[in-house]
Amino acid sequence: MTVKSSTDSSRLLTVGEVAKRSGVAVSALHFYESKGLIAGTRTAGNQRRYPALVLRTIAIIKVAQRTGIPLEEIKRALGRYPPNSKLTAAQWGEMSSAWREDLNARIRTLEALRDSLDNCIGCGCLSLQDCPLRNPEDVLGKEGSGARILENGGAAGGR
Repeated sequence: MTVKSSTDSSRLLTVGEVAKRSGVAVSALHFYESKGLIAGTRTAGNQRRYPALVLRTIAIIKVAQRTGIPLEEIKRALGRYPPNSKLTAAQWGEMSSAWREDLNARIRTLEALRDSLDNCIGCGCLSLQDCPLRNPEDVLGKEGSGARILENGGAAGGR
């Protein structure tokens, strides 16, 4: 009888083993599976089993989520490859570069928010609707809903 090592990519893991090794709750694994992010199989006794490569997929999901990438976008990116496959360096490069511009845009938005926080409530009026410094006469309300100054990179209407 041959004993397979814990790094053998063909080894099947229980949901508890995957949870322990990945640092993700069992309920989150079930959720990921229900959303099609990971794939498992069932034993004759109806117990979930996952290939060891699922740990890599979960690591990608965790990193992507931490950067704010929505699960639907993660699913779309992972869906380009067979479930529980070992991504090559080229495939990872493809996936990460697809996310890069979105992440750069988020970073620019967060920097604009950080840089304008003091200006937004600096006077203490706490009114973003009719602030005479940031939005005189609520002119930005005519441009649409949402944080117009922030969404336009702080340059809305020349303010």
